[in-house]
Amino acid sequence: MTGRRVVITGMEVLAPGGIGTKNFWSLLSEGRTATRGITFFDPSPFRSRVAAEIDFDPEEHGLSPQEVRRMDRAAQFAVVAARGAVADSGIELEEYDPYRVGVTIGSAVGATMGLDQEYRIVSDGGRLDLVDHTYAVPHLYNYLVPSSFTAEVAWAVGAQGPSTVVSTGCTSGIDAVGYAVELIREGSVDVMVAGASDAPISPITMACFDAIKATTPRHDRPECASRPFDGTRNGFVLGEGAAVFVLEELGSARRRGAHIYAEIAGYATRSNAYHMTGLRPDGAEMAEAIRVALDEARMNPEEIDYINAHGSGTKQNDRHETAAFKRSLGEHAYRTPVSSIKSMVGHSLGAIGSIEIAASALAMEHNVVPPTANLHTPDPECDLDYVPLTARDQITDAVLTVGSGFGGFQSAMVLARPERSAA
Repeated sequence: MTGRRVVITGMEVLAPGGIGTKNFWSLLSEGRTATRGITFFDPSPFRSRVAAEIDFDPEEHGLSPQEVRRMDRAAQFAVVAARGAVADSGIELEEYDPYRVGVTIGSAVGATMGLDQEYRIVSDGGRLDLVDHTYAVPHLYNYLVPSSFTAEVAWAVGAQGPSTVVSTGCTSGIDAVGYAVELIREGSVDVMVAGASDAPISPITMACFDAIKATTPRHDRPECASRPFDGTRNGFVLGEGAAVFVLEELGSARRRGAHIYAEIAGYATRSNAYHMTGLRPDGAEMAEAIRVALDEARMNPEEIDYINAHGSGTKQNDRHETAAFKRSLGEHAYRTPVSSIKSMVGHSLGAIGSIEIAASALAMEHNVVPPTANLHTPDPECDLDYVPLTARDQITDAVLTVGSGFGGFQSAMVLARPERSAA
């Protein structure tokens, strides 16, 4: 390890309610929700019929007709976000050794939407036992392998260094960025284009979550369906989206006069080795990830100004991470604002971790803590300060963002202003 410090110098977000980082932050800071009834397909056969969809025209965002034909929707998100992040950073990647520029993209479910659509076509709506491949899109193999996501991003930005897909369920977006940070710290690369993308709103995904009753059946008011930490919550709202960042070493960023959103000061991930979907109520594994991330950042719990929670809106998860915050931060947990942006943009599975990193960096940028929308009825077992309904002005120098995923994955990342300590 070289001890190099890693900072975010570019970002782009594609999220429900508005494409682009500026629109994303406007939605969050105003406490607006982007959840609605599903429009991508007929949801009437399903238990849960709400989602957080993106109004996205790939050609309007610079993708050619050939790229659109070749790439699944999630890959399209990743490429558009990557190009936007590079542009935002002002970095001239052609001036770097391409073998020292890498890409890491996280995704929980890969090209689920494309595979679902293509199966319906080649099976003639499920009527054929032996599918007819002649009706398939020519690049169907790209839908099968999630590695196509990182390959597409690498081609788009000209990166020839390490190129990796990270798939750890709903922590993929944090873990992909965490892995990219480690590559820069160890000196293997100079620049990483890193983030996550998922577009899971499809019949097969809805059926999967219906089967375990993880998603909400609240259809009467879709805009109020996602309600993390609220006593009336009854499941999460599926979403989609992407966030991609340009990461580089702090000294290099300063030398080129780059705008620095935040330093990624600490990261850790743990597993509970317990249950595919179940969580221990004491939050021990998430608390351990938080402890290690804080140690890596050389920070005390009292230095955390805001917690960007996983906050999925399931009773089990909300109670689990509330316990983890108390276990890891002690009494400071009661003094620290906590909020869940999933209340506004839904749960985009693997992508949400990166989207929440973006929200955390923007909270520092603007000194505003985004709210937890739809939080009207406090759950007595969730007794922290969850910033209900309305954003809060607050000086924010360090943020903890966490993720929790099926399979027992628990990840934590600490973002901080780089000037908090000597370079």
